[in-house]
Amino acid sequence: MSFKKTYKLFGRSAILITWEAKIDSDILKDITLFKQKIIENISDKIVDVIIGYHSIAVKYNEDINSLVDEIQGLEIIYKSSINLKQVENFIWEIPVCYDEVFGFDLQTISERNKIEISEIIKLHAQQIYTVYFIGFLPGFLYLGGLNKQLHMPRKETPRLKVACGSVAIGAQQTGVYPAESAGGWNIIGKTPVSFFDVHKENPCFAKAGDCIRFMPISKETFYHFEEKGCVLKKNILR
Repeated sequence: MSFKKTYKLFGRSAILITWEAKIDSDILKDITLFKQKIIENISDKIVDVIIGYHSIAVKYNEDINSLVDEIQGLEIIYKSSINLKQVENFIWEIPVCYDEVFGFDLQTISERNKIEISEIIKLHAQQIYTVYFIGFLPGFLYLGGLNKQLHMPRKETPRLKVACGSVAIGAQQTGVYPAESAGGWNIIGKTPVSFFDVHKENPCFAKAGDCIRFMPISKETFYHFEEKGCVLKKNILR
């Protein structure tokens, strides 16, 4: 399947390629495949390829002299049928404590969406979420697949400090804060898992195309994992 795309300059030394502006698993597959093809055919002048929800930014090490020529080259890569290395995707199991000591906004979501807190937890934990891309902080996974009953607008006034590991809902998405930061998403729980470790070869364990499953745990288990650490479980995504 070939998707309609647009190309435009992104600053002086990058090209932004965009697909239809929606959260869509088929578009994600097309984007990740295109990124892999670019990496397999990478030239000395391309220094990075960055995925967004419905975009790829191709960064060059010098100013782009001819946008037309570069677009033609990228389209040839896009339409190519080269043999690519098999990339494995995983389902990662993430323990989360949904106790209200961590889930500061559970009550607000319950009242606004007219749903019991126990049901919020059940609905959030029963979904399998797709990783669409990583930003606005290193290791912040933007996850698609949130149940419509849990959709919740971002806060009009963001908190100045959201704790590392906070699990949150922002509009149609859910995610985990990988570091302490300001944030306007609605906090529903906390995980003891580190989503970004600069000392590791792969600082963020997950990548676009992987999936996340949240596993409810008690406060006691959370504090045990926080102190002793926990083994991150994964299964190959078939």
